[in-house]
Amino acid sequence: MLDKIAPRVALGNTLTKLAKKDSNILVLDADLASSIKIEGFKKALPKQFLEMGIAEQNMIGVAAGLSTLGFIPFVSSFAVFASRRVCDQVVTSVAYPNLNVKIIGAYVGLFVGMNGATHQSLEDVAIMRSIPNMVVVEPVDELETEEVVKFAVNYNGPMYLRIGRDVMFSIVSSDYKFQLGKSVTIKDGSDITIISCGAIFDEVLSAALLLEKEGISARIINMSSIKPIDEDAIIKAAKETCKIVTVENHNIIGGLGSAVAEVLSEKYPVKLKRIGIGDIFGKSGTNKEMKKKFKLDASGILEQIRDFLKNNFN
Repeated sequence: MLDKIAPRVALGNTLTKLAKKDSNILVLDADLASSIKIEGFKKALPKQFLEMGIAEQNMIGVAAGLSTLGFIPFVSSFAVFASRRVCDQVVTSVAYPNLNVKIIGAYVGLFVGMNGATHQSLEDVAIMRSIPNMVVVEPVDELETEEVVKFAVNYNGPMYLRIGRDVMFSIVSSDYKFQLGKSVTIKDGSDITIISCGAIFDEVLSAALLLEKEGISARIINMSSIKPIDEDAIIKAAKETCKIVTVENHNIIGGLGSAVAEVLSEKYPVKLKRIGIGDIFGKSGTNKEMKKKFKLDASGILEQIRDFLKNNFN
């Protein structure tokens, strides 16, 4: 079943609801409130909304200063600007002093509508998870986004929230509560484990259903907490299914696949296939065209998993 609203809308709604009860919650925006769907926050709580203009580096510095005064600043921009453009400021002004700043990266990976390759964030997870003290989370649907935002308000420290643009299928259960460093097994399986998160997850589920029709039982894990990552779930899956596939809306270098590979290589080596964008830049086009181009739609994911299984069945 499709969510009623997209994660970016859930983000704005949840922040508004929480900030009405806590005046320390602030939103700093880089002239993208309409796109990120936080204009409702601006209208409801203008004194808690700071328009910083197209000056993301300055926005990070301002947020860092506000956090030292007891505020809980959420800085928002497109993920490409909330990671690459502000990297030095995040490291020096936020992560190094371990300040309570939440960084919202919206329009993630390939899926930025018609904004084009220059606006696609294919490296943001790699950047953020390599920074000490930084937590990296990518919620999968409306409900998980709400729960992650609630968690972020109460968590004391830097966080990077990777928020999807489009309406998604409802993935997590109605009683779901986010736990940092913990994953959720959405579907059990015995032949292979597929680990994914965020805006690509609906395609992963569709590919898993096609695998089932071919007699392949796939375990599906929602790994929304990318850093810290759920090592126990990864090792358990490796022991029980022997083969792991990661699927991500990100470059396969440094992202979720790399994080899983690091755990497996050190703790329980098994065959691993990383599915995502290769060592290349993106292209311009619709989200549907991007999925097909980079084999990140259900049929493309299925094709890559088939090849992996064909070459790695013992």
